[in-house]
Amino acid sequence: MSVGIKPINDYVLIKRVEAEEKTASGIVLPSQAKEQPQIAKVIEVGPGTDEVKMVVKAGDKVIFGQYGGMDIKYDGEEYKLVRQNDIYATVK
Repeated sequence: MSVGIKPINDYVLIKRVEAEEKTASGIVLPSQAKEQPQIAKVIEVGPGTDEVKMVVKAGDKVIFGQYGGMDIKYDGEEYKLVRQNDIYATVK
């Protein structure tokens, strides 16, 4: 799924997964009360560097650091550009 942004070096373009609108007990949350998820889908991956081999790939779901990276708005969508080091784990 190409979006027109191709990361360079060890950067990864991710898109947050939408937060749940209901709590476990069934309470519907208004949009401003929803917690921002730290799970995202990998959209594009840079080629890596001589020092950094890329281990994530497009389509992976990942857990990333809340304060890392840069927020990007492109073509009406919101993305985040992070270094692979800011990604902590993949989610199945």
